[in-house]
Amino acid sequence: MMYKNSEGYADPTAGAAISRIMKEYREQQKQRYADKNRRKIYVASRYAGDVEANVAAAIRYCRRVIDEGHMPIASHLLYPQILNDDSPNERELGLLFGLALLSLCDEVWVFGAVSPGVAREIEEAEQLKKRLRYFKEADV
Repeated sequence: MMYKNSEGYADPTAGAAISRIMKEYREQQKQRYADKNRRKIYVASRYAGDVEANVAAAIRYCRRVIDEGHMPIASHLLYPQILNDDSPNERELGLLFGLALLSLCDEVWVFGAVSPGVAREIEEAEQLKKRLRYFKEADV
């Protein structure tokens, strides 16, 4: 597709420059996010209860993980979108999926108060000898 200037005329010089800038930008982004050494951090925090506030908090926690140069894994932001958290069977399935993801992570970061679901994640992390870090809600 040919780049056109503000008057609608073809401008191959500007088009080539923009194309080169965009290519460089995409390459920088690829290098920034495709680092295979980026540590995967399992984010453990409450979901049930005040779901809206807990989801907002989990997003903040993931942002902190990203800001520290790691990749967040927050299963409680994914599976409740697909599974019915009010169904005991589907909630259990979501927890099992989360534990499977936890096993692939380098560390587990626990944020805020420990709910029964978070307690199961901590127990699994301990069994797998994963490094656990604890954060108070006020720290994030």
